[in-house]
Amino acid sequence: MPIRFQARHALPVAVALAVLTACAEQPKTIAPPPPPPVPSVMLSPQLVEMASAYRRYLGAATAITPVFTDGPGVAGALRQGATYEPQQLTKGAIAYGAIVALQDPAFVAGVRVYARDPAQRRQVVHELLKDPAYAVGLAGSQTAASHVIAALGGDAQRLYDAGKQVKQAAYDIQKQPWSRGEVAGRDARLAGAKSLSAAAMSGDANETARLQHASTGGSPFDAAAAQAAAPPYTPTVIRSLALAALAVLGEAGDANLETVMGLVVEPNIGSCMNFSKLNLYQCLAVARPHYEDVFCLGQHAMMDTGRCMIRAAGLPEPHEPRFVPDASSIARGMPAKKAPAKAPAKKPAKKS
Repeated sequence: MPIRFQARHALPVAVALAVLTACAEQPKTIAPPPPPPVPSVMLSPQLVEMASAYRRYLGAATAITPVFTDGPGVAGALRQGATYEPQQLTKGAIAYGAIVALQDPAFVAGVRVYARDPAQRRQVVHELLKDPAYAVGLAGSQTAASHVIAALGGDAQRLYDAGKQVKQAAYDIQKQPWSRGEVAGRDARLAGAKSLSAAAMSGDANETARLQHASTGGSPFDAAAAQAAAPPYTPTVIRSLALAALAVLGEAGDANLETVMGLVVEPNIGSCMNFSKLNLYQCLAVARPHYEDVFCLGQHAMMDTGRCMIRAAGLPEPHEPRFVPDASSIARGMPAKKAPAKAPAKKPAKKS
């Protein structure tokens, strides 16, 4: 019986052993790990807040009307126009330029191709941080640059034009007796302007929310209507493009804020803004009647600042013809230049 049992089951056992052996000899197929997810477009809320503060100042300053009827109205407009910290305004302009660039689908798509491969993404990030001009070579940069130039340049021109009207009002209101009255508390007024210029600006909550949505590409431009702007670009435009590119690569969020913050610092436009504020302080230091305060506001707080921003956008600066007084301008009440004060006559030395 044991012998017949072994004979009967020998063949099935052998077949099973052969199958097991064949399975053991075949290499196991291991599925490759899935590729890492493509990072989301990310711009730090702190940078968005800077852009919102920039927009808030532009909105307030361009809303100043050239209609003045009393000293308190002049003082209020002066506070409105002087309330910006030069370096913060510069940073806000670049951050806003980056948000504008993120609305360009062609630019976002051109940068997005480098986000899929981690090694390639790291290399592009390294190049952008080393030299922001690297962004100029990315696909779609020319149409994105055209939007940045139009946005920043348009804001700047509106500020300049509003300042020009305010400056003209300084001449027009001189026929009104109140405008020739001396400003009360002149030293406090100058100190107040300096204090407002040093204080940090904040953005409007609604505008901040709108820009936060736009920073993810939430309000794209019509790519078909985009007009490419050929380089070279100004450092302000270049830095806006570089910051936008880093945002597309997911490298401009809070975790990388300290690193990317250097991109929003532009010494040339910052120096121009500082010089505008110094001119404003010097003007206010010598201004006495109300109409001279209006002149300081229009020329230095608004027109000079607008000119700096126009230059930062890379657009032609406005040309203002030199004013030469004549009989007709004097009759219209144009302010006359003050004659230099005469030095007091020296007393003769006493004879010993």
